[in-house]
Amino acid sequence: MTTTAPVPVRSFRVAVPCSTANIGPGFDVLGISLSLYLVLDVQIFSPTTPVPDFAMTYSGEGAADVPLTPEENLTTKTALYVLSTHNIREFPKPLRIHVHNPIPLGRGLGSSGAAVVAGVALGDALGNLKLGKDRMLDYCLMIECHPDNVAAALIGGFVASYLREPEPAVTEKPNIPHSETLEEGRIGKELGAQQPPVGIGHYVRLGWAKEIKAIAIVPQFEIATAKARAVLPKSYERQDVIFNLQRLAVLTTALGCSPPDADLIYQAMQDKVHQPYRKHLIPGLPEILTTITPSKYPGLLGICLSGAGPTILALATDNFVQIATAAQEVYQRVGGFDSFYKVLDVVEDGATCVDT
Repeated sequence: MTTTAPVPVRSFRVAVPCSTANIGPGFDVLGISLSLYLVLDVQIFSPTTPVPDFAMTYSGEGAADVPLTPEENLTTKTALYVLSTHNIREFPKPLRIHVHNPIPLGRGLGSSGAAVVAGVALGDALGNLKLGKDRMLDYCLMIECHPDNVAAALIGGFVASYLREPEPAVTEKPNIPHSETLEEGRIGKELGAQQPPVGIGHYVRLGWAKEIKAIAIVPQFEIATAKARAVLPKSYERQDVIFNLQRLAVLTTALGCSPPDADLIYQAMQDKVHQPYRKHLIPGLPEILTTITPSKYPGLLGICLSGAGPTILALATDNFVQIATAAQEVYQRVGGFDSFYKVLDVVEDGATCVDT
C-alpha cells in the first residue's frame, strides 16, 4: 500500500549569497556578495494535515552542530523576532523548513550574516509583511550590528555601507537575537517586540568590473568574529587612518574600471587598521599578503583577509588555480593547515524569495 506525501498549501525558497567584507582598507565599510548560497526550502501545510507542527532539517556546513529548534536556530529565531514586531507570536502550523548551507562557518565568508538575512526574509514571507529591502536591512542590523556583510548579502553586488547606531535601549532588549551571542535572549510567544528604527543602515552600490572574480582560500580552522575583534586596538595613529582612507577612496572606483589596473588595485588594497593586528591569529597571513603579488602571478589584482578571516580573498582576472595554490602552500608550510579554495562570481541580486 502506498501513501501520498502531504501537499503544502504554499511553498517558497529563500536564497542568500555569502559575502566577503572589509576588502583591504574598507574595514566595516565594504562588502561583496558572492555566488555561494544559503538556501531555505519552506513548506506550509493546511492545519488539518497530519504532519508535525514544526520540522526543520539541515544539510551542508555545520549540519552536526546547528540547533534545529525555532527558539535556538539563528535563522528561525530571527524570523520569530521579525514576526513578533508585527504582533505575530508564532509560525504558521504545520511548517517544514529544509536548510542547505554550503558557506563555511567561522571563516570570514558571512555565514552568520547570511543566516540573519535569511531569517528576516523568512519572517517577511511567513507573515506576508511585504517589507522592502531597505526596511529589511533595519531588522538585520538590530541583530548583526556590522552592516558590511548583511548589506552585501541582502542587496547584492559591491556595496559600501554605514550604520546610524540606535540607542542601546533599543538594541539591548532581551527579545532581539544577536548573531554572535546566540544563547543570549529568547524569542517566545509571551514576548512582544519593538520595531527597529527606520534607516539604521545606509548603503550605496558601487561599480564592479565584470571580469573580476573572487578566489576564497579557506583554511580548515575557524576564528570567531568576537575573538578577531577583541585583538583590535581602541585607538589608531593618525597616519594609519589616513593610509586607509586614501586607499579606500581609490579602491572603490578602481574596482569598477575595465580593464582593471592591477598595480593600482594591489596597492589600494593594503591595510593598517585590522590585518596587522590579526596576523598572529592566522599563521601564514603575513607571508601570503607580501609574497603573492601581481608581478609573480599575472591576473592577480589584490589580496586581503576576507572579513575577520581566516579565509584569504584574492581578486583576479586569470590564473585562479595558480593563485589559490600558492596561498594554500603557504598555509600548509607555515601553519600546517589544510585548506580548500573556491572561485566565485560577484552576484548582483542579493537575497531572493520566490514561490516554488
